[in-house]
Amino acid sequence: MHVSRFAVLLGLVVMAVGCGGEPEAPPVEITPGLQAFVGARIIDGTGDAPVEDGVLVVRDGRIEAVGARDAVDIPPDAEQIDVTGRTIIPGLINAHGHVNPSPYTEEQVESQLALYARYGVTTVFSLGGDGPEGMAVRDRQDTPDLDRARLFVAGPVVTGDTPEEAVERVNAVADSGFDIVKIRVDDNLGTSTKMTPEVYQAVIETAHQRGLRLAAHLYYLEDATGLLEAGADLIAHSVRDAEVDDELITLLRDSGVCYCPTLMREVSTFVYESRPDFFDDPFFLRDADPADIEAFSAPAFQERSRSRSAQTYKAQLEVAKRNLKTLSDAGIPIAMGTDTGPTARFQGYFEHGELALMVEAGLTPMQAIVASTSDAARCMEVDTDLGSLETGKWADFLVLGANPLDDIANTHSLETVYIAGNQVPGV
Repeated sequence: MHVSRFAVLLGLVVMAVGCGGEPEAPPVEITPGLQAFVGARIIDGTGDAPVEDGVLVVRDGRIEAVGARDAVDIPPDAEQIDVTGRTIIPGLINAHGHVNPSPYTEEQVESQLALYARYGVTTVFSLGGDGPEGMAVRDRQDTPDLDRARLFVAGPVVTGDTPEEAVERVNAVADSGFDIVKIRVDDNLGTSTKMTPEVYQAVIETAHQRGLRLAAHLYYLEDATGLLEAGADLIAHSVRDAEVDDELITLLRDSGVCYCPTLMREVSTFVYESRPDFFDDPFFLRDADPADIEAFSAPAFQERSRSRSAQTYKAQLEVAKRNLKTLSDAGIPIAMGTDTGPTARFQGYFEHGELALMVEAGLTPMQAIVASTSDAARCMEVDTDLGSLETGKWADFLVLGANPLDDIANTHSLETVYIAGNQVPGV
């Protein structure tokens, strides 16, 4: 019986060979978590020239290989995704956003992170207003199963009328396990009292003693200079009252501190004085709430956007854009940020507006992309894992239908978002 079976099998093989064919190789079983994205133009976020006809190999959420097709071995057991004709860039990193919904629950925090992700913002530094629920969400993100934006949190904005009060609040932030300390040094165009140099010096020193960096909200050139002299670690808004000077440039260059311009924050103060064009943008509308469009088109809301303060911010946006160009030309690292999250600052969509304003200010599309990816990651000290498409880093990236180096508005051609190699739902 055994000999007979062998003879039959041998006969089948001989027949196959005799017909001029080889025995068919068994199909290769796909390894879960192993993907090869093949054929796209790859902009890796470092500023290097794009790779045409590239391959990006992802294993268990991290990048295993990236490069030109003829330089990368595609594992035979990888799931191959054809992205020919597309452009891949790293996921956008917002160095100054906000994730503090109402009600402030873990579910609502994750909902806002999912919204950011659907627009291609894959990492958010929420600079103020955060609580333990946000930290709980943050603490679950170091996983290859992630499919929403990553989150880092500053906790409550530190305030205080005296150094002693402020130090107590810094220690509370540090004790709670937040990632960074945030202060505001701004008088809101003369309508409130600024934190004094004596207080912010104590805050910065205490933050550093506790192993935390400090992000400073500001408006005035004089305060930017004072904060840098005191040791601030991130300038979290544009200087808007005056042109930046050589003293500030030297302080930024010598300290290595990054500058986060948040140009769209200024736009949000005045853009609703009439119906904004983006209310008819299909890219905006695909995830917009019609109720928001109605509310922000109401005459009363439009009237508030014509206030004296709004018109001041409108004028100062031009100063902010010139300062961004000056600092970029001076080699100061720029970290994209938007201050999205508060009312009428649309999470995810405004980040694309920030890219456009950076280019309008005089940066090249490549510089704007680098500021929104690898430089933002480096500025926020997460570049070991994030910010560029390099071996070993998390596979957080966007697939675009058109090349953003031709026109930065082509980031609106977003087709798919991947976080840790997982396709973000709803894109």
